[in-house]
Amino acid sequence: MKKLKIKSERFFSLLLISFIVFSCSDFEEINTDPKAAGVEQIQVEYFINASMNGAQLNPHLAERAFELYWGSAGRMSKSSGLMTGNDNDGWSTDYFNASAKWQTDINTAISVAEQKIESGQIKEYTNNLLQVARIWRVYLMSEMTDTFGPTTIDGFKGVNPSFSSVKDVYYFLLAELKDATEALDESIDASTISSFDPSTYGYNFTKWKKYGNSLRMRLAMRLSEVDEVKARQEFEEAVSSEIIASNEDNFKVFEGPGWNDLSGVMSRPWWYHPITTTLNNLMIGLGGITTEEQFADKPDYHTASFEINDSIKDENYLGIKYTDHLPTKTNAPASEYWLDGLVNKIDPRAYKAYTIPNDPADGDRIFLRTLTGNPLQFHELLKTDGSGDVLETLDATVTWNSFPDGDWGVKGNFNSRLVWHPGALPCLDKKFRITDGSEARIFFAAWESHFLIAEAAVRGWNVPMSAKAAYEEGVAQNFDYWGATQYLATYLASEDYNRVGTSVSWDHTTEPPASYTMNFVDGYDGTPGTVDIEYPSNTIYEGGAVKNDLLTKIITQKYIAQTPWLPLEAWSDHRRLGLPFFENPVAEESLPNIPDLNDGNLNTNRPQFYPQRIRYYSGFSANNPSNYADAVNLLEGPDEILTSLWWAKK
Repeated sequence: MKKLKIKSERFFSLLLISFIVFSCSDFEEINTDPKAAGVEQIQVEYFINASMNGAQLNPHLAERAFELYWGSAGRMSKSSGLMTGNDNDGWSTDYFNASAKWQTDINTAISVAEQKIESGQIKEYTNNLLQVARIWRVYLMSEMTDTFGPTTIDGFKGVNPSFSSVKDVYYFLLAELKDATEALDESIDASTISSFDPSTYGYNFTKWKKYGNSLRMRLAMRLSEVDEVKARQEFEEAVSSEIIASNEDNFKVFEGPGWNDLSGVMSRPWWYHPITTTLNNLMIGLGGITTEEQFADKPDYHTASFEINDSIKDENYLGIKYTDHLPTKTNAPASEYWLDGLVNKIDPRAYKAYTIPNDPADGDRIFLRTLTGNPLQFHELLKTDGSGDVLETLDATVTWNSFPDGDWGVKGNFNSRLVWHPGALPCLDKKFRITDGSEARIFFAAWESHFLIAEAAVRGWNVPMSAKAAYEEGVAQNFDYWGATQYLATYLASEDYNRVGTSVSWDHTTEPPASYTMNFVDGYDGTPGTVDIEYPSNTIYEGGAVKNDLLTKIITQKYIAQTPWLPLEAWSDHRRLGLPFFENPVAEESLPNIPDLNDGNLNTNRPQFYPQRIRYYSGFSANNPSNYADAVNLLEGPDEILTSLWWAKK
């Protein structure tokens, strides 16, 4: 890949330049030392390139930050890590130190650009590179403060910094974006250095301005629940300028193979990315489009050896009930049922993003990592008497299941292959996990702009389009990304509820009934039965009384659209609003890091049931106790996972 080649070619130069810069007390020494590089020899774009490349997260960092932290907390990665209150000091240290390096690089880019401008040693595009560096620094700082909490505004510049509250950090970030975007000169051509831009923008400054304004919209909306006057002012200013409004302007970075900074963030083979229970419950039934319809024009699914319609279940069929093997201590709907086929209706993006287990017609998308090199088709349920004998063997071929994470207690010992093996569950499409340079990691997309506008309109802010128009445009742009536009009109008109009681149609805000009746089969004696499944009560949002209002629709669609690229943003939305519905972790045994969750409140949702941040790494408190004390004081709570950030629900 072009970007990878540049990174390799410039690596030694970047190291040399970094050594020169940080060996000097200031830039005057560089200018006066005849043995040192002159400021005119140091190129701003090198440091921007280094910072942006590093922040793509090499596989080591991606597994820790993207998967086990953001992905787990944002319910886009099936992991009992952070979602059950578990962090790891080693992972936190790795991410913090890496982010410090990226921020050091981008601060150096800013310093070099400012020094060049002051000395007159500039290219036509130098001032624009300064603004690009400031925009990228805002993203890096927002990533860190949204992960840890209070951080530094003046940090990573070679001096001991002070710490600032999350509020002060956000005010700084918003001011930076306003100033940097206004200072960008869109008429400047930087095509000669376009290859140094790791993003797909290639130093198209109009697109960088759109990203800066769109990022300002995102960060402004973060303050909506705690500082609405500031949030509204910043949002309205940003949306009145140029923003990312079409998929052609999406801010993204191409991923590549191997093990380096630009390797895919989801590309490690041991992460097969089964669909999470949160996403599955949001998508089942949503949009009213049948599985049969979605495969009607695919001849490979209608052959003499395989007919997919034979695997599609009735709409009112829930599955086989295994109460002794599957969890009941959670508010995830239908958690103790195993579906021995495909759901009748599901959001059409589900089959685009996730593969059907052991799909005989499309095994190329699956690429499962197993001991034999082949997917395991059969999954044993063990007897619960402790004998280790097999009770039943289930065939997971062409089925659709997801199971909630948490502590399953003894039940987890009886069915580990069914719950955790990639051959039993829908897995993320291979193109996200086996990167070849054709995919790009999305940092900001046009659909997010429109869902933000829709939310702002619902709040009564001044925006350039109606809430309904923005909402439907956001859905349309994401359907275009997935190649599902043939279903869009039917989808947008649908009044079918998903498993948490939300529909798609903007004009359909009728709340669902308390429950719905489903058929099932008892897994132990084969007896058929019926059960009333209650729509879960999301008591974080509007006391649990609302499941299908406009804001719930917006955030539900935003969450689905952001999958799988933006788990940190999904986590932030949930911390801010309690939306979309996140099921509680399974608590068959008590969860020591979520002490408030117990048998008496399993069917309620509270902020204390979900991680709110990452604890500072131990080296911070050990090596800089004064700054650590300041940071914790600004956090306004203990340095714990369940301490809410300033802008989040308490």
